[in-house]
Amino acid sequence: MNDKIYEAIGKKNGVSADEVKKEIQAAIDAAFVFPTPEALKIPCKGEIPTIDEIIDYVTAQITAGEDDNNAKP
Repeated sequence: MNDKIYEAIGKKNGVSADEVKKEIQAAIDAAFVFPTPEALKIPCKGEIPTIDEIIDYVTAQITAGEDDNNAKP
């Protein structure tokens, strides 16, 4: 599924999906030179999360927030 996202972004910007992924990972790597406490909460297999690990984490956070918003008082 994420591959379609990279392809769409690449098409819009005139680059390949691989170039999109490369640039996103470079941004993540740069952000993790001095990560924020929130960034360190992202579960990952290595020292720095992959794009897919971040997408999975953010998706879970959004879904959890939607569940909270749909809860009745």
